[in-house]
Amino acid sequence: TECNDSQLQAGVIDAAKQSALSTSQLVTCTKALASVVHSPLAQDQLIAAAKQVADAVEKVVGTCSEATDNDRLLEPVGEAGTDVTKAVNALLNKVREGPATAVRGKHDEACDAVLAAIQRLQNSQGNPAEMVKQARALATATSQMVQSLREEAQGLTDKAAVDRLLQGAKALAEATARMVAAAKMAATNPGDEDAQAALRKATDDLRNAVNAAAGDNLRKRVIKRLEFSAKQASAASTQLIAASQGTATSNRNPSSQQQLTAHGKQVADAVGTLVQAIRQSVTHPDSASAQLQLINASQQLIQPASKLIAASKAAVPTVGDQAAALQLGNFAKTTAQALADLRSAANKALEACGSLELDSAADTVRELIKDVDTCMRVAREEELMSLPGETLETAALELGATSKTVGSSMAQLLTAASQGNENYTGVAARDVANALKILSNASRGVAAGFNHQPEAQEAVLKSARTVMENSLNLILEAKQSLADPTSPENRNNLARAAKAVSQALAGMIGCLPGLRDVDAAIKSIANGSQKLLAGQYPHVDGSYQQLQLALSEAGAGLNASAANLVVSSRGSNDMLAAAAKKFADDFLKMLDAAMAVAGAASDKGDQSQVVGYTRNVSVAASKLLLAGKALAADPNAPNVKNNLASAARNVTESINSLLGLCSSNTPGQRECDNALRTIQANANMLDNINEPVNAKSFFDCQEAVRSTAALSAEVMNTDVGKQLKDNDMNRFGDEIGKAAKCVCTMVETATQAAYLVGISDPSSIAGTVGVVDTTAIAQAHQAIKDGCEAMLNPNATQQQMLSAATQVAKHTSTLCTACKQASAKTSNAVAKKHFVAAAKDVATRTAQLVQTIKAMAGNDNEETRATCAKATAPLMEAVDSLVTFSSSPEFASVPATINEPAQAEMRPITDAARTMVASSSKYIMAARNLCANRDDKPNWQLLGQHGKAVADAMRKLLEEIIAKAPGQRECDTAIDQMNKFVNAVDQATLGVITSSLQPHTDSTLEGFHEKALQALSEIADKIDPLALAAKTESEKLGHNVTSICSQFSPLLSGVVGAASRTKDHNKQQALLNQAKTLAESMLEMLYAAKRAGGNPDATTAHDYVDETAQNTRVAIKDLKDTIETAASASGAVTSLVDGIQKASMKVDEPLMAAPDKSYVDYQGKMVQTARQIAMKSQDILGKAGQDPNAIMPLAQDVVQQYSDLAADARHAMAATEQQDVGFRIKESVQNLGKATTDLVLGAAAVAGSPSDPQFRRELSDAARAVSEKVSYVLAALQSGSRGTQACIDAIDELSGLIGDLDTTSMFAAAGTLSAEPGMDTAFATHRDVILDEVKRLIKDTEELVASAAGSQQKLENAAKGALATTKRLAGAAKLGAAALGTEDKDAQVLILNAVKDVANALSGLLGSTKNASGKPSSAPEMENLRQSAKQMVGNVTSLLKTVRSAEDEAARGARAIESALTAIEQEMVALTSSDPPKVQATPEDLMLSTKGITSATGKAVAAGNSGKQNEAIAAANLGRQAVVALLQTVKATAVKAETPQIRSQALSAGRQCGEAYSAVLAHILEMMHKKTPELKRTLPELSKAVAVAVGNVVQAAQSLKGSDWVNPDDPNVIAENELLAAAASIEAAAKQLQALKPRQRQHEADESLSFDEQILTAAKAITAATGALVKSATQAQRELVAQGRVAAGGGGGAARYLQDDDGQWSQGLVSAARMVADTTGQLCEAANALVQGGASEEKLIAAAKGVSKSTAQLLLACMVKADPNSESSKRLQEAGGHVKHATEGLVTAAQQAVEEEDANITLNLTSKKTGQIAVELEAQEAILRKERELDAARAQLARLRKQKYGQK
Repeated sequence: TECNDSQLQAGVIDAAKQSALSTSQLVTCTKALASVVHSPLAQDQLIAAAKQVADAVEKVVGTCSEATDNDRLLEPVGEAGTDVTKAVNALLNKVREGPATAVRGKHDEACDAVLAAIQRLQNSQGNPAEMVKQARALATATSQMVQSLREEAQGLTDKAAVDRLLQGAKALAEATARMVAAAKMAATNPGDEDAQAALRKATDDLRNAVNAAAGDNLRKRVIKRLEFSAKQASAASTQLIAASQGTATSNRNPSSQQQLTAHGKQVADAVGTLVQAIRQSVTHPDSASAQLQLINASQQLIQPASKLIAASKAAVPTVGDQAAALQLGNFAKTTAQALADLRSAANKALEACGSLELDSAADTVRELIKDVDTCMRVAREEELMSLPGETLETAALELGATSKTVGSSMAQLLTAASQGNENYTGVAARDVANALKILSNASRGVAAGFNHQPEAQEAVLKSARTVMENSLNLILEAKQSLADPTSPENRNNLARAAKAVSQALAGMIGCLPGLRDVDAAIKSIANGSQKLLAGQYPHVDGSYQQLQLALSEAGAGLNASAANLVVSSRGSNDMLAAAAKKFADDFLKMLDAAMAVAGAASDKGDQSQVVGYTRNVSVAASKLLLAGKALAADPNAPNVKNNLASAARNVTESINSLLGLCSSNTPGQRECDNALRTIQANANMLDNINEPVNAKSFFDCQEAVRSTAALSAEVMNTDVGKQLKDNDMNRFGDEIGKAAKCVCTMVETATQAAYLVGISDPSSIAGTVGVVDTTAIAQAHQAIKDGCEAMLNPNATQQQMLSAATQVAKHTSTLCTACKQASAKTSNAVAKKHFVAAAKDVATRTAQLVQTIKAMAGNDNEETRATCAKATAPLMEAVDSLVTFSSSPEFASVPATINEPAQAEMRPITDAARTMVASSSKYIMAARNLCANRDDKPNWQLLGQHGKAVADAMRKLLEEIIAKAPGQRECDTAIDQMNKFVNAVDQATLGVITSSLQPHTDSTLEGFHEKALQALSEIADKIDPLALAAKTESEKLGHNVTSICSQFSPLLSGVVGAASRTKDHNKQQALLNQAKTLAESMLEMLYAAKRAGGNPDATTAHDYVDETAQNTRVAIKDLKDTIETAASASGAVTSLVDGIQKASMKVDEPLMAAPDKSYVDYQGKMVQTARQIAMKSQDILGKAGQDPNAIMPLAQDVVQQYSDLAADARHAMAATEQQDVGFRIKESVQNLGKATTDLVLGAAAVAGSPSDPQFRRELSDAARAVSEKVSYVLAALQSGSRGTQACIDAIDELSGLIGDLDTTSMFAAAGTLSAEPGMDTAFATHRDVILDEVKRLIKDTEELVASAAGSQQKLENAAKGALATTKRLAGAAKLGAAALGTEDKDAQVLILNAVKDVANALSGLLGSTKNASGKPSSAPEMENLRQSAKQMVGNVTSLLKTVRSAEDEAARGARAIESALTAIEQEMVALTSSDPPKVQATPEDLMLSTKGITSATGKAVAAGNSGKQNEAIAAANLGRQAVVALLQTVKATAVKAETPQIRSQALSAGRQCGEAYSAVLAHILEMMHKKTPELKRTLPELSKAVAVAVGNVVQAAQSLKGSDWVNPDDPNVIAENELLAAAASIEAAAKQLQALKPRQRQHEADESLSFDEQILTAAKAITAATGALVKSATQAQRELVAQGRVAAGGGGGAARYLQDDDGQWSQGLVSAARMVADTTGQLCEAANALVQGGASEEKLIAAAKGVSKSTAQLLLACMVKADPNSESSKRLQEAGGHVKHATEGLVTAAQQAVEEEDANITLNLTSKKTGQIAVELEAQEAILRKERELDAARAQLARLRKQKYGQK
């Protein structure tokens, strides 16, 4: 009511209404979400609603202030606004706190303070100063808690309660005292491991004391918090699983959906376990076992949930259903937050609950034993029933798989206990207990499946109980061993307990259905084979030939049974049992037939041979049964199928050998039979292909098929027939063997190729690489086992023994290599050590075996053979132990899953291979028939036909393999998609140009930005895998291509959507152009990938892949930067938070390759990055109050730096050998990630509401938390390598010291450095101090160099000592320089520069020492250390000379020059070093830095000519400063060079400049000692060399500017810019004309087009024509520059613009272009005015004529230097003609115009115009108007006269 302005009144009312509405919405939202306020989504909605209220209230206050100045009215409004703000902030705080998880106790705050102090103390380990500080804080906190306990005790009357409190207070005080003492000791001796261990124990004791004093409330609260976090995580994970399932119908990427499904199943299993653990913990709150189960279940959820989150975020852009995609993305974010809280809560709970895993595991196993006993009792009562959905086969499979898990967990428990690692022993015991749970359930299921078989049930359950009992014993022995891991007794007890578990597991596996029959078959074969040892041969009636025939039939039957056994092993247990029994029966038949043949042999030697070959068949048969048993027990175990196939082939080969010895067939037929059996045995490989059969790549398979087909063709088509015709049966048998071998090789190669094709298909789920290559280890294990068994054969020859030993040595080397790689990959400290120890053990025992073999080679007898046999036992024991340990799921790879579409892709290859097998079998049968009758012509024809069929089949096989090359089809599809993407972007760009791109309404601008950024992030992550697959991994090419291209559809949607909702025309085009650039780069990379194809030998294509990959990375970065810059705060923060979470989660993932560098290297990088994060966080806080718009770019920098830090953390964790250090690095980096997330969110909030005090406060807290977490990261890094950290810190301090010396030197050069009052001004006094410090520094330098090969403690002490001495030296030098007085400023500068050189040298020496620490003497880093030490010695020597001659004026000049020469030389060395640049610079800075060189050279020449000391000193100092600055600038600019050639050119030019100036100084130094005319004449030549070098530097600077740099003063650039500006002006005018509409008026019946419409149509035509004309002129001007008709821009700028012909032509062209734009604007203005009735037709006609005239001038200006026959000239003339015709049409229409009525249309058009043109047009308008008035007056006069004369 106080405001009279109606608009202000309406504003106040609207603001009040909006405030009321926002408040109502907040209340409604609060009521609806109060029950689920713990949900992050609910919290986000409440915070958003509260922020709307705050904004609305702020608007009310603001509008009220604008409406009135009455303080009496404004004051209550402001107070009410303040109250609302306070209430909103209180609500926000309550929302952020979440619901209370437990009732607070009396001492909870004191407990929290103590625990927080303990945590800070632990995090500060490694930083002595911080440790002392935190120890004091902890002592203060505990003293407060002790006082609180005592005060509570004084107020109680219950004596027991008082005693409990006082005892707790006393225990707490004592624990605090021990902790403080331990902290002091650890801080005093940071390198003492015992002191650090004592501190850890003291803090654990203190934590337990706090818990006991608080009445165990601490542990309960921590568990309550974990329960709450676990509930949230399980709920969020379940929602995420449901969301991922909901995307199945709309996900365009099947591979990503398969990953979602697979990860979802894993998470669902983990969630089920977690929910059960939560229930147990809630039901039994005091059970330590239940609490540990909850902790374990929580930790087990983290990894699979992290994978699901990553897969969900990657799949969001590929989901077509927007609602489903939004839901998936939201739940992924919610789950990520819940997972972070769960990780934190689990870690704290683990700390609070202590190490109780072993006891808990033992309790669990005892309970399992009771469960098994219960099952046995129920089974005896015949009441044991299967569970719903449980079958005997499923339970048996689970039992077989779990038995291996138990075995591997047991091996890890054994290893961890033997190493004395309590943490990992507890984890392994927990894993054993968990595996035994599954084993117990599986054994129950198997027993229940044996219906009405009480003996079988009893056997299974008894064996399970034996496993449980032995496992319990192992856990107890492990616990006992931890007390003294080095005790031989404990080690032996552990080994015995582990062996008992293994035997019990083997016994239990033997109880499985089907496997019992296999064991029976093995036993039957073993019993039957005893006949071979008895030497008693049966007498059988019949001839020898009949016995041989019977043996052949029995051998064929056994071979068929072996094939049947292989097939049955993949089927049901009943099938396996029947096949095993049949196989054993057939073996016994074959055994009897072989014994009969042996008995019929007359020669004892023949008998021995038959027995020996039969024994080989027996061994092979047993191995086949064992392989079938292993496959049936665990079909998913690595390499079991290959082992089975290999065992079957061995059976076939042993049968062939036996039958070859005993066969009575016609010569040649025996070899044919052997070949047929071998081929048929190998043909089984083509069935059920789902694992690799060898290590060949796809291209290796191609080459193998090609070469083998050529060899086979030669053998079958030529050699076989030739030997048959020549009747050479021996060579015929060899050729048949070659043919069979070729076929088997083709079968194996085809199998491998088909497998690679199958797993490369996008429909298959790609496997993941594990820590160890389980397939390679299994193959090596089998080969070693075969080799050892061969050496155990008493009938083996010496050559066979040596061959077997070679095989064993080869494969043990493979095992050792695999162990080395696994040790580098795993983050498990125990496993890391065990792999190394296992490799050493295997290598040692292999060496022992080799030694025995060598001894046997020199003296082959029974004794040496027995020694060899004995040496194989420990080797096999070591190998078996390693294989068992490595079979843990923690280390295993996940095999690929080949789905039906992929199998269809494999089928042509396998069908071709089967056709080849059939044809080759027929070929061999024909050859066999010819052996009996070589004159059978039909068989010769069949032989030829089948040979041709085999060749055709092999050719077909090769064609199919080539046609199915992995990834090629996917590359073609992706290339088509990329072309469509480019076309779509082009269409969008055209829409922008024509203003027809309508805003997309399916999302907001922020939503489109987020969508595009997410897609870009996924694309960026997939560039490196795609490049690697294109070069070496063909089987992964299709997956990577499909995956990366699936992201371009959402990218297109996001980019085009963002462009459609962006108002700025230039930003629209820039966004779309960069998107197109990315698509084109991706297209090039796809072509490169298709060309390379994953072929490792296509090295020429690899370079192209790398080049296109780098181009694509650059394009991604450019587009990402553009979108992030354009994004709003809320849009940008989403991608930033996602980036932090992704980087944080990757820290959990183990590094799958050995780190490239040492821990020290990663430590240095991480320290630098962490400090930058801390600095940026403070910068954000500072900008919040000064420049809020600068906050988000800083936040982006922080996110990028954190990503780099997290990536380096993974490598540092893998590089360190200290388990606790790796854990601390991981924990501190992840905690920093959480703090960084809060910082980014706070920065976004402040950027959106800079004046909100709550947001400012939260940002301040977040910045403080970031700084604190950074300090923890630094402390963790320092604890890993204290000496190198001391070097890093010393280098940083020296940097500040050098800057201080620089500043002091500047004061000295200015003549203002003088002694302070009361200071000793005698330089001699200070000189003695300086010399003493120099002596100490020399000693410190020696210790520093020696410490590189010593301990970290020694290195730390040496670095700190050298730093302290240098600081004292610098202080003494400054005092000494001041004592010299201002009248001797040259000497002052000389001394300060010398000390600065020493400090620089020490900084370099510290860096070299850091890098060389722990390296061998032959390492390159040691050589760098020696060079740095030499440089240090030289600089110290120079300082000594300088100080001693400081008062000798005659020697100052020479010393100054020598010092300058040394400094320049050292800087030239740094120029080519790998160290990062010291400064940041641009090419322009480089050009400016050359001026200092020119000036210094002039002074140096003058000093040389004059010979004066003061001039020499000045020239040396100035030159030193100028050259050093130049060289530093060169290095800083060279790193940004576009090409290596330009970089090399810049570095070379800088080095030449330094050398040239050094030559001048050296010459002047020589002239000072010997001044001769010859020397004086040489000086100008040297100065000219400097000038030439400076010119080269300038040229290099021009090159460094880049190919895209243009001179803004270049007339051609000015002309082009003006032409483009004119075109933009005309486009703007055209848009204005598009908006105009003709006036409304009555139309006559025959009227087709109104005058207004004619005017607008004609004006639009002119505008379009002039726009095309200016664009054609722009293209013509570019063409002239490209053709050289107009000189390209160079130096000179405006001066050249005014002087040369090209400049004048460009000026004319610019003037003409401006005229066209201005007259077009005038035309639009006239058309608008005429349509609105505000002007006459004459003005429009004058404007149209002006356009025509200016067009003619532009055409004339362009054609002056153009080629009239060029395409651009023709386009230009054509565009000019269009303008001419359009203007003529407009003039004609205007001249035919009639007056129109006025209309009330007001449009405000703006255009670029000049006053001169406007005046000219107005003058022309006036002339036309006057002419028309004259015509009208004459007409009027004529009418008057006619009337006059007519009347007369």
